[in-house]
Parts: sequence; C-alpha cells; structure tokens
Amino acid sequence: MELLTGAGLWSVAIFTVIFILLVDLMHRHQRWTSRYPPGPVPWPVLGNLLQVDLDNMPYSLYKLQNRYGDVFSLQMGWKPMVVINGLKAMKEVLLTCGEDTADRPQVPIFEYLGVKPGSQGVVLAPYGPEWREQRRFSVSTLRNFGLGKKSLEDWVTKEARHLCDAFTAQAGQPINPNTMLNNAVCNVIASLIFARRFEYEDPYLIRMQKVLEDSLTEISGLIPEVKGNAESSFNDENLRMVVLDLFTAGMVTTSTTLSWALLLMILHPDVQRRVQQEIDAVIGQVRHPEMADQARMPYTNAVIHEVQRFGDIAPLNLPRITSRDIEVQDFLIPKGSILIPNMSSVLKDETVWEKPLRFHPEHFLDAQGHFVKPEAFMPFSAGRRSCLGEPLARMELFLFFTCLLQHFSFSVPNGQPRPRNLGVFPFPVAPYPYQLCAVMREQGH
Repeated sequence: MELLTGAGLWSVAIFTVIFILLVDLMHRHQRWTSRYPPGPVPWPVLGNLLQVDLDNMPYSLYKLQNRYGDVFSLQMGWKPMVVINGLKAMKEVLLTCGEDTADRPQVPIFEYLGVKPGSQGVVLAPYGPEWREQRRFSVSTLRNFGLGKKSLEDWVTKEARHLCDAFTAQAGQPINPNTMLNNAVCNVIASLIFARRFEYEDPYLIRMQKVLEDSLTEISGLIPEVKGNAESSFNDENLRMVVLDLFTAGMVTTSTTLSWALLLMILHPDVQRRVQQEIDAVIGQVRHPEMADQARMPYTNAVIHEVQRFGDIAPLNLPRITSRDIEVQDFLIPKGSILIPNMSSVLKDETVWEKPLRFHPEHFLDAQGHFVKPEAFMPFSAGRRSCLGEPLARMELFLFFTCLLQHFSFSVPNGQPRPRNLGVFPFPVAPYPYQLCAVMREQGH
C-alpha cells in the first residue's frame, strides 16, 4: 500500500510537470512565428526572470539588445513582453502606431496600492474616452492656471528666490540638496493646485511630501468635491489620481533632474564656470533670470538638456499594450502584447550621440556653438502618452538652475571623496546620495 501511495505521488508529480509544460507551450505557441521578435529562450513557468537583473534592468536590456536587435521579446513569468529599443523602432511604436500602442496593461499592484479601476487619472488610466477626457481637462486646466504664461513664470521665479534663500542659510556647509529641491518644486505644483506656497519648514509641506512618498491619498482633502454626471470620469477618485499624477510626475522627476544637475556641476567645474560666464554676460548677477533669456544662452540650454540625457531618470517608460496587431521593424507583434519602451536605448544610442556614456554638453551644440536638439532627445516620451507637464518642467529646470548658478558656486565639500555619477534604479533614477558645498558668488565673479 505504501509503495502504491509512493508511486501515485510520483505519477501526480510527473503529470503536474507535464501539464505545466504543455500549458506553457500552448500559451506561447501563437507567438512562435517566423515574424515574432527574437529573444532568449524562456524557462517553463519562470520565463526569462532568471536571465535579467531586476536591480539593473537598463544594463540587462542593453546586453539583450546587442544580442537580439532593437526589437526583442521576453517572457516574465507567464507574461510575454516585447522590448522596444533605438530611435527608429521607438518612433514606429510611439508615433506611427501610436493609436494602437497607447493603452495600458492591467497591473494588479496598482489596485493593491489603492488605485481603483476606472479612476486612474491620466498616467495609469487605460486609453479610451475617459482618458481623453481627463487628459484634455488636465491640459486645459494647466493652461488656465498659467502654464505657458508670464503668471506661472512669476510663480517659478519667486520660488527660485526662496530656494536660493534656503541655500544661503546653509552656505559653506556640507549639505544634501535634495530636500530643498523637493520643497521648491513641490511648491510650484502647490501654487497651481492650491494657489499658495508653503514655507520649507511648514509642517503641512513636510507631511504632504511624506504622503506623496506613501500614497498621496490625504492631498484630496484640500480639493472641493466634484458633482455631476454619474457617467462622467469627473469624480472624487479620478480627481485624486489626477492630483497624484501632477505631484508625482511634476515634482519627483524635476527635483531629481535638478539633483543630477548640481551633482554634475561639482563633478565638472569647468562646465559650471562656463555656464556662470554665460549667465553673467546675458543676465548679470542682479536681475532675475527669465525664460526669454534662454534663447540667448545656448551653452546653458545645452547643459540642461545634457543633464536630462545623461541622468536618464526614466530609462523604462511605463508599459503599453497593443490593442491590435502591429508591425515594427518588419516584426509582427500580436494584439494584447505588453510593450516596454526602453527610453535609455534612445538617450544613450551609440549611433546618435558622440559620447553616449559621458556627460558632454556639446551633444546639443553645433560647430558654431548654436543650440541644437537631436531627434533622439525624448526624455518626456513621445506621442499620445507624452508627459503633459513637459512645458512646466522645462521652465522649472531653466529658471531654478540658472538662478542657483547665478548666486552660488558648488563644489565637493572639503575632506569628502568625489561623488559617483551613477544612479540608483528603478524610478526615478536618482544620483547616489551626495553632499555639496554652496559658496555665494562675489559680485563681478
């Protein structure tokens, strides 16, 4: 009886393994065609999970791109995915096939974090009428609140002065700039949504940033409730998610980019001096920077763009899912496939950039020193899902950066080792923690 029981258990185990293998093969059979993108052979059940480094996905994808080309497939567990690399393939997916690749796959972890289906704001929402309604509302509201107008520029300029005051209070001391940068950028978003700013020591600002890090659910308490058509996407939950999108996408990305900017200035003092020389020549050391100055400051503009390219804070775009069969680089990608746009492969493309792995502002200057922007510069993505806050981010980066370098010189604190210019994956890719020393510039220097 015991032998029979043992044999029975072995039979069940063997049957289970065979069943899993058959299901796995059937699951992938429809994708095993001559025109499906190539990729590493997946293990049963696990797929390619053991073949990629989840702690450093950009480098893993870089190696796979070199082996399989700009369009290759992966299987993460049961989920088949297609990774898009390089400018040409990226344009096909985001622009040429933009209507068919704008949807988002269902991600269970979002519901676990409290994101309810049908109330996903703009960034996470499925592509469709509700998304278009929320996107139009967000864009028009930002414009009504001053985006692209002098009124919002005045808000940013005012906040830049407060940021400089905060640096002045700690001038000459080793400081981590991240908290001050977060406060400044958070206040710009607060000025749009709440029509007010907060002092950097304000307990509410501190608590709000903590909430942002956790879940951002408390912010909705400052916003009046929305009533109306029950079938409309304008409801409390969706409004909460739109505010979440504005704060997370609008604050974290910009403050992280500014953190990269200051780090790169202390690592490249020659670049910092050249930026300051251009600021002194165009703006001087008394007048506040204005967006109108940007056109006359090609080197500073090039440095800011190179910070975005080199910092590469969002190497992997949020996943998409195909709503119908599409063709990319002569490969057939079936409906329902998850797409991973590898933006790092474009920003670090060796065929586009002279020194893709180095900080090199000349990437954005022609032989005459005029500012140029290569087509491969797309840190805000492209197409229907491009970042709606791009104009605001560009304004903040220019005004904050020029104001800081107008008033301060930044360096590695005495006695501290030179910081590394490496980022910490995943999103956003922020610099390894570092400290700097801000010294007020003397007039005429």
